[in-house]
Amino acid sequence: MLLGEPLLLGVLLLALALDGLFGDPDAIWRRLPHPAVLFGRLINRVDTQYNDPGSDDGTRRERGFAFVTILCAVTLFLGHAVEVIVLALPFGTLLLAALASTLIAQKSLFEHVREVARALDRGGVEGGREAVRHIVGRDPESLDEAGISRASIESCAENFSDGVVAPVFWFVVFGFGGLLAYKAVNTADSMIGHRTPRHEAFGWAAARLDDLLNWVPARLSGALIAGASGLAGGKPEIAFKVMVEDASKHRSPNAGWPEAAMAAALGVALAGPRTYGDETVNDAWMNEKGRNAATASDIRRGLKIFIGACLLNAGLIGLLWVLL
Repeated sequence: MLLGEPLLLGVLLLALALDGLFGDPDAIWRRLPHPAVLFGRLINRVDTQYNDPGSDDGTRRERGFAFVTILCAVTLFLGHAVEVIVLALPFGTLLLAALASTLIAQKSLFEHVREVARALDRGGVEGGREAVRHIVGRDPESLDEAGISRASIESCAENFSDGVVAPVFWFVVFGFGGLLAYKAVNTADSMIGHRTPRHEAFGWAAARLDDLLNWVPARLSGALIAGASGLAGGKPEIAFKVMVEDASKHRSPNAGWPEAAMAAALGVALAGPRTYGDETVNDAWMNEKGRNAATASDIRRGLKIFIGACLLNAGLIGLLWVLL
């Protein structure tokens, strides 16, 4: 596709609407494997067969680089082929929008984060720990109510970038192929892009490419969150200021942008020292002057901002569609 092709921008707007309304219906994915599940199976198979612990790091890094390059090229081509074929079918626009909506996570992210707030209300800290374990990688047993609340807010902000803005951005740039390739690389990063003895070399390319693909979307996500901060009583100008000042303090080159914006919008401190298994990561605080005592109420305020940011994101696509 050409950058910003009007027909595909219309498809994307419809995909955002379908995802916002229906999300990922369980009735479908109980019968069919989700595309992310298929990516996961492929990545796990390649990791098992070609990431040989007996090989030196140089060889493992080369194999990982080759795999991610092929994965990206094949999914980009496959996505483009699907786009051409589907659009030639009756109701092809609707069908392509439905396919694209499965790779965007507005409603599913909202529901997972909302469930943490509900679990805190119903079951206290124990209920919150059980709910938050489904959306974060850190040890939930080490979290109190404030830690659970901060963790879910951080997940909401970071996954707004990875699960909503980035897929939309790469659809705008390269069509359905761009969306498919991004999700494949993002899944690879989540599975093998870790600094562990097994994956530091083999997953290096996946992690670096994922950082590159998220560079623009992360900064755009932060701006959208800051722009929607008034929905939770925040001030956009303060959220922008804190985002610019604090984002680079985060250990991730990208996650700090949406997290810092969300922290300032809510008046809480996010990130900071965290525990993953046996490892404690001493991250800097985003919006250090904010309060640490986040609650379920702050999660709900964060979800208001998330909804507003999603609407702003769709509005940008709509504006681009009208202008073109």
